[in-house]
Amino acid sequence: MKEIYKQALGLIDLTSLNSTDTHSKITAMVEKVNRFNDQYPNYPLPASICVYPNFAKTIAAVRENRDVHITVVGGSFPTSQTFLGVKVLECAKAVKDGADEVDIVLALNAFFDGNYEDCTEEIKEIKQAITSVNPKSHLKVILETGALQTPDNIIKASFLAMEAGADFIKTSTGKMSPAATPEAAEIMCRCIKDYYEESGRKVGFKPAGGISTPDDAVTYFQIVRDILGEEWLNKDLFRFGASRMANNLLSALEGSEVKYF
Repeated sequence: MKEIYKQALGLIDLTSLNSTDTHSKITAMVEKVNRFNDQYPNYPLPASICVYPNFAKTIAAVRENRDVHITVVGGSFPTSQTFLGVKVLECAKAVKDGADEVDIVLALNAFFDGNYEDCTEEIKEIKQAITSVNPKSHLKVILETGALQTPDNIIKASFLAMEAGADFIKTSTGKMSPAATPEAAEIMCRCIKDYYEESGRKVGFKPAGGISTPDDAVTYFQIVRDILGEEWLNKDLFRFGASRMANNLLSALEGSEVKYF
């Protein structure tokens, strides 16, 4: 079990998405990541640091190891309720400021009205905007499965996002309830598998929202392994969106309470 805890630690998008976040707070978080292997040399670094778009430049100025990506939530997170032009500009600006990855929310306002073409075009435009700045940048699309509610909606949204060019599909923003659930994760992973078998393109999976314990890590790890296989068990194709999980995994690995991050 501890081997899964250790591997999961390296799959975390270490997250701070608070209205009280400041440049000094984000800088302090990045400096903890910079020093992490001095104190814990046998454990992997987080996969990325996930923040609001205005902090991409803050991380870029302080981050020492570029293997730890800069992730931002963009496109008027968490509601996706603004003009497409604003979403595109925000996401592109964040990549110009150093973001490696952008997490956006599916345009549920269009999805629930049956305007699937609008949803698709929005993802395509944002993807084109960020990759024109940095061709290696990745786009994650948050489905907000708690709002989608039904398996049919989750399936439809998963395929829509992947066919529009999403590099990852993600369960939730963590700003509404329910957030990530094993049931939604299983549906999404089966969609990823079917899409891969049809297209030959691997899309990543990111459960997020309400995930905090080592048991949570094991649950989602096993879902991905059972449905998608060992080749998905790496940070290029599997992430956890979690702000509390890192300390809890460290505590489980060390056998005593750790409050490092």
